[in-house]
Amino acid sequence: MGAAGAELGALDPFVRITERLRVTTSLPGNDRQWLLDLHRDLTDAWENGVAASSPSTPIHGDAWPGNIVRTAAGPMVMDLERFSKGPREWDLVSTAVRARTTGAVTEAEYTEFCELYGYDVTAWHGFSVLAGARELRMVSYAAQHAARNPEWRREAQYRVDCLRGRHGSRPWRWTGIM
Repeated sequence: MGAAGAELGALDPFVRITERLRVTTSLPGNDRQWLLDLHRDLTDAWENGVAASSPSTPIHGDAWPGNIVRTAAGPMVMDLERFSKGPREWDLVSTAVRARTTGAVTEAEYTEFCELYGYDVTAWHGFSVLAGARELRMVSYAAQHAARNPEWRREAQYRVDCLRGRHGSRPWRWTGIM
């Protein structure tokens, strides 16, 4: 049971991905199909491996620096719409992806984060699956918005190209889309 007797739902690392990819018009059909196939493979790995072998605990669900604000009373966590039960590593994967995939967190910052937290999620057995889910969410989000804003099409395609191995090594320096 969660706060005030409410039942916490289970983490869905793939929330809205299918819907976003099925309706996007900003990506070529073969790229969209490749992403849908990746989604299927990651979902299978999550459901038949990672989720089954990982302890479930209350998690934020969308932990990243933008969801922490400083107040006079101290730091406050906000945006709890994804608060659920899942492996604690889900909340840590976001920072690792920001370091390893997008370059938004430097290697030194990531090392400090791991030292302060006392754990490096990249060494966890389920890291590649949950990092893949985070990356796929970031790609599907970009593709969704690129359909409405042609200025974002280049970034959406770049993200797909990175995942498909059409660009160099990580981090790829993805540009933020708002």
